[in-house]
Amino acid sequence: MEAVGMLLLYGAGLAIASYGGGFLALRIEMTHTRTQIALSLVSGLMLGIAFFHLFPHAVLTLGVDRGLNTTMIWVATGLVVMLLLLRLLHFHHPDYFAEGDESHHHDHHHREKCTSVAAPKVSWQSVLIGLSFHTLIDGVALGSAFIGSSQGESLLAFGVFAAIALHKPLDAMSIAALMRAAGASRSLQRNINIGFALLCPLGALLFYAFANGVSSGQGEVVAAALAFSAGAFICIALSDLLPEVQFHSHDRVKLTLVFLAGLAVSYAIATGSPEHSHNISDTHSHSSGH
Repeated sequence: MEAVGMLLLYGAGLAIASYGGGFLALRIEMTHTRTQIALSLVSGLMLGIAFFHLFPHAVLTLGVDRGLNTTMIWVATGLVVMLLLLRLLHFHHPDYFAEGDESHHHDHHHREKCTSVAAPKVSWQSVLIGLSFHTLIDGVALGSAFIGSSQGESLLAFGVFAAIALHKPLDAMSIAALMRAAGASRSLQRNINIGFALLCPLGALLFYAFANGVSSGQGEVVAAALAFSAGAFICIALSDLLPEVQFHSHDRVKLTLVFLAGLAVSYAIATGSPEHSHNISDTHSHSSGH
């Protein structure tokens, strides 16, 4: 029950973060530079969570001897599924809400050429559908992290929560900014924002209940979900977030340092977990026994 309570607490935090992003997009304009910094930080954090948290725990859940190939299959599946969603539904994090910044206008001509390809004209409905699938996968990642952890307060679950909490406001901002540009009513914008904010916690709770209800093979289900989520996180970071910042040469050093900081934070969370060192020692002893 302690894990359920922590999952509900994390879910509430994600809902608040997501709703806050949409709420702010209706009332303030994010500067271009701040948006780029946020994207860089979240990219590094999501890559680190995938490589340092989700992938290792998926392998260890199945056992190193037989788990590596299975894990890689599910990582590739998660990456491909998320890539197809990105390609089919064209959801991403362009600067719909980044105006009025000097650095934005400094490279305006170059950005026009880039965004004409990277940010096609899309409706808020298609972005909402795409990001809804995305956020449900985030929920699966959080639910599987709780089950894959030894305790609800595990740093594995916290790391996944942190990565989702930092990029979920950007998702909500994209939807809200597009709805505002399309002339949607305030009440519709508010209702969509509330519903979207609840999706990730709902996905986490549903997967948690489903996996706990599996009578046999729960380890395989959780490992598959962890590995699938790792692939999805890698795809989001490399094909969705980072391409939005790669051509901003005027802030290259700043954005690179922030990206590396995200990686460093995720690595520190992973290595600081007591269960991390415990699992590594168990793996070594298991391998030496063979």
